[in-house]
Amino acid sequence: MMDLKYNSDGLIPAIIQDATTKNVLMLGYMNKEAFKQTKELKKVTFFSRSKQRLWTKGEESGNVLNLVDIKVDCDNDTLLIQVNPEGPTCHKGSDTCWNEQNTSNFGFISQLEHTIEERRSNSNPEESYVASLFAKGVNKLAQKVGEEAVEVVIEAKDNNDELFLNESADLLFHYLMLLQAKGFKLEDIERVLKNREKK
Repeated sequence: MMDLKYNSDGLIPAIIQDATTKNVLMLGYMNKEAFKQTKELKKVTFFSRSKQRLWTKGEESGNVLNLVDIKVDCDNDTLLIQVNPEGPTCHKGSDTCWNEQNTSNFGFISQLEHTIEERRSNSNPEESYVASLFAKGVNKLAQKVGEEAVEVVIEAKDNNDELFLNESADLLFHYLMLLQAKGFKLEDIERVLKNREKK
């Protein structure tokens, strides 16, 4: 941290990332004083180039960025600051300065959730397996999850990894559908698990 490379204006870029969702929230700049204050207050503080003074994010709006961790890149000239945000980050009221929602993203699993949602809403049950299961109701979906869970247990007792993985994929796929039938998504389960971790 002592070898940070500030630019000719005495500033270093600071990428702000949500410590939980890993989404990038904004980009700001710090001078030495802002960096020191951020560490001391545990609230992200920038050097405002427009106001030409230190500026703690949220000092007016209350939407502070609570410091979790600071990382320095390989050239010591860029900071990655992980935070727990309180409220939206952008001054325009959005979660991020790219007008994106700061929600959990599970990579391909999130894409799969979106595909399930699309097919549930816009597909013909006679042409789409997903739409046909939703058309049969939550009881049928719950039964299907139970069947897939039993198949996972059966395959777990054998030594065929390919079958075990395929049945596990089937279970997860149908579970995602059941979650949506009940009005939830994987991020809701994530929240429950996080709450348990704190206890």
